[in-house]
Amino acid sequence: MAASTTDQRPDVRSDVRSDTRADTRTDTRPHAAAWPARLPRDLVIPQTTLWFNLEVSARRYPDKAAYIFLGCSLSYAELHRQAEALAGWLQAQGVQRGDRVALFMQNCPQFVVAFYAVQRADAVVVPVNPMNRADEFGHYITDPETRVVITTADLAAIVAQADSALPPAQRLKRLLVTRFADAMPEGGIDPAEAPAAPVLAWLQAEHPLPGAPDVAGGAVRWADALAAGLQPTPPQAQPDDMALLPYTSGTTGLPKGCIHTHRTLLPNIVGGALWGHVSAESISLGVVPMFHITGMLYGALSPVFHGCTVLLMPRWDRELAGRLISRHQVTHWTCIPTMIIDLFGSPNYRSFDLSSLRYLSGGGAAMPQAVAERLQAEFGLTFAEGYGLTETAAPSHANPPERAKLQCLGIPLFGTDSRVIDPDTGREMPSGETGEIVTHGPMVFKGYWRHPEATRAAFIDIDGKPFFRTGDLGRRDDEGYFFITDRLKRMINASGYKVWPSEVELLLFKCPLVQEACVIASRDAYRGETVKAVIVLRTEARHSAQPQDIIDWAREHMAAYKVPKIVEFADSLPKSGSGKVMWRLLQDQEKQAAGAAQAAVAAQAAGPAAGSAVR
Repeated sequence: MAASTTDQRPDVRSDVRSDTRADTRTDTRPHAAAWPARLPRDLVIPQTTLWFNLEVSARRYPDKAAYIFLGCSLSYAELHRQAEALAGWLQAQGVQRGDRVALFMQNCPQFVVAFYAVQRADAVVVPVNPMNRADEFGHYITDPETRVVITTADLAAIVAQADSALPPAQRLKRLLVTRFADAMPEGGIDPAEAPAAPVLAWLQAEHPLPGAPDVAGGAVRWADALAAGLQPTPPQAQPDDMALLPYTSGTTGLPKGCIHTHRTLLPNIVGGALWGHVSAESISLGVVPMFHITGMLYGALSPVFHGCTVLLMPRWDRELAGRLISRHQVTHWTCIPTMIIDLFGSPNYRSFDLSSLRYLSGGGAAMPQAVAERLQAEFGLTFAEGYGLTETAAPSHANPPERAKLQCLGIPLFGTDSRVIDPDTGREMPSGETGEIVTHGPMVFKGYWRHPEATRAAFIDIDGKPFFRTGDLGRRDDEGYFFITDRLKRMINASGYKVWPSEVELLLFKCPLVQEACVIASRDAYRGETVKAVIVLRTEARHSAQPQDIIDWAREHMAAYKVPKIVEFADSLPKSGSGKVMWRLLQDQEKQAAGAAQAAVAAQAAGPAAGSAVR
């Protein structure tokens, strides 16, 4: 088994300071004037671990509902008991301090139990997007050297298929499988708590578990692991040990793991609550997927620290969301703007009681002004946008709810120094001018797992401090608020889901019809952006293949949000003198075509008079 994460020094940025007080006391940057008067400038971060957070809340609020799922409550005491039992089982499988355990499931109470069980075992959580297919999942076994995967029955076959394709030395040691029914009420689901019929049928479906021929050692049932009654050894984890290894993609290659310690996660756990008026009395709606850093922060980390109650939704369902907010008097909701837009699209939205909401926040995509104005006019709610990345443990910037600006990233959070620089020279840009956003703060990750060169490239030293290069182009106004304008990184933002073209291209090259592929962003009225693939077909397929054939293949081999919605065939792809595909040229052509189409629609809507005026 692997050694403690404190031994992983080639990947760790040990020079990122965790003490934020010296920086904030002398801060004269523009956003200082916009800082809410109710908030302290300095944070005192606990020198503890994530497991300690659950231990404290379980002692403080043993009978309080930590999570409510389809009407069934899980108390803090029971969450603690199950996590301890599962930790004992994990250690019995050989999981040691610093080992990696993958969580592969939709939002459900078992995700949180498993998360804290891994922490109790002094190990590291590797959260994996449940939309991944077998071709994608193998990377999350081999790269972090995962030996145990915890998943739900509907996804177990994907894990087994990915595992069976690996060499014996890299295969899993155990697969632990739970069913959604393990967390559902025994007497049946109250219709007011039930999702739409198709989702409910999926939750209640029985799925066969992979046997020993598919996964080394076979699949173990969740209930059996808990019933074993195994006790873990005393906790050994320290604040600077790695606790979380979420994966993010980049401009090239396969996804890379982001090293987060207990110490880098706690600043946003503590600070986010102060920012958003959170207390033990808060009730939140947990609908953002918890495999994602934002969903994890607001669904699994912060609520447990503060003793809140979370209403968990396995998938987005606007009718269920409206009913849950109304029935349980939800006070806090972190979401993406497309959820708000969809909620407004419900024929029942005027019947929803949103009056209990005290803090509505989110990010991933800009909130349209018209939708924000409707929220304010009809419900008196301000949507406070924020900004962050996997590398920054979710938010590094947020809008003060008292002074939120639209389509704005907000101001840097507690102890965070964020600047706009010339990406080529590193020179800081004056207010109003565009450059790359760079960030230094206590929530910044320690580096990319086993990618020391990528780690070095991701940081730039300014004034003796390491700043993380976000790859996002933006500007800062005179009040210190940040705005995003474009991206240096090659990335598609589809309804808040980040799609990395290079990753989709690598998968498309496995398609027997594809000779070459280039993936770019295309405008989409609902998603903001969507995935477009420019494909050069293999010779034998050029007279028979259709764009739908590529789309159908992609649906079987990659997560749904990565599947190209538009496929265009080309005889060849433009290339530079060194032979590299000139993706930016194709992207610029796509933008020009979209702009021309938009202008044509506007001209047609304006009528003949406008046309004659132009001439």
